[in-house]
Amino acid sequence: MRNIWKDGIFGVVVGDALGCPVQFESREKVATHPVTGMRGYGSFNLPAGSWTDDSSLTLALLSSIADTGIMNLKHIMDNFVEWLEHGAFTPYGYSYDIGFGTESAINTYERSGDPLTCGGTSEQNNGNGSLMRIMPACLYCCAKGMNEEEAIKAIHAVGSLTHGHIRANIACGLYYFMTDAVLNGKGSLIQRLQKGLDASFEYYEKVQTDPDELKYYNRLRNLKVFRKTPAEEVQGSGYVVETLEAAVWTLITTESFKEALLQVVNLGRDTDTTGAIAGGLAALYYGYDAIPEDWINEIKKKEWIEELCEKADRVLMPKDCRISRHK
Repeated sequence: MRNIWKDGIFGVVVGDALGCPVQFESREKVATHPVTGMRGYGSFNLPAGSWTDDSSLTLALLSSIADTGIMNLKHIMDNFVEWLEHGAFTPYGYSYDIGFGTESAINTYERSGDPLTCGGTSEQNNGNGSLMRIMPACLYCCAKGMNEEEAIKAIHAVGSLTHGHIRANIACGLYYFMTDAVLNGKGSLIQRLQKGLDASFEYYEKVQTDPDELKYYNRLRNLKVFRKTPAEEVQGSGYVVETLEAAVWTLITTESFKEALLQVVNLGRDTDTTGAIAGGLAALYYGYDAIPEDWINEIKKKEWIEELCEKADRVLMPKDCRISRHK
């Protein structure tokens, strides 16, 4: 029986670890020593298989869901505090590579104790810090068979813990719809992603109080057209729109997990996050077994991550779950 948590979460962690050594480097600099496999040191001077805040916060969210069986916003934020202050959910017992918006939100929560008001809501709060960790929430909504309204309400709430602007919320919502389509759709990866995006644009056009925000994602409306976009017009930056574009572009211009992940991290800039976001969807489609074994074996605390995924599967997956492998 398929464990979607193991697929999706390891996709995130492997993508994060693959991009970690070249994070913040320009595309031109990465091209002088391109990423060809899992390697160490570089940006953070860490061994191969080390993962960053993307995976730490993803695992903190997953742990909360597995422990409580629900998405309890206060419990999730308490886990985020444990990560920031005490190094929980990290490879080495200390937190690093901390985004400004995320740190600010956690500090606000520590002062107020209110998970509903801690995330920033200004236009400046459109970094990729909520998108990078949203995979467990997407899987939870899919596993529970939530309808669109229920799922997006939950996804926005979890995303807003750190990034409360509607543009960042929409990115998380698009990712949820794509996750659902990859897990439950038919056809090729581009067909499934297009189906998910079609559903998401239809949903947001129906309910969005600020329709102008959707225009930021217009390049994702037609993936056959977007697939023809030259690489130099795809930016893997920390801006949530560009991050999502980079991840989707690499998924629709490649034909395997390995090819997709190598391509996206070699775009440069926020490589751990573009790797994590592309990796999650890629692994849900191609499967855990498609991740190169030597990459998996390098991942720090691999066994602990596996146990957490197994726990989530036991707690949350009904025996008659509608989710199946794509083949």
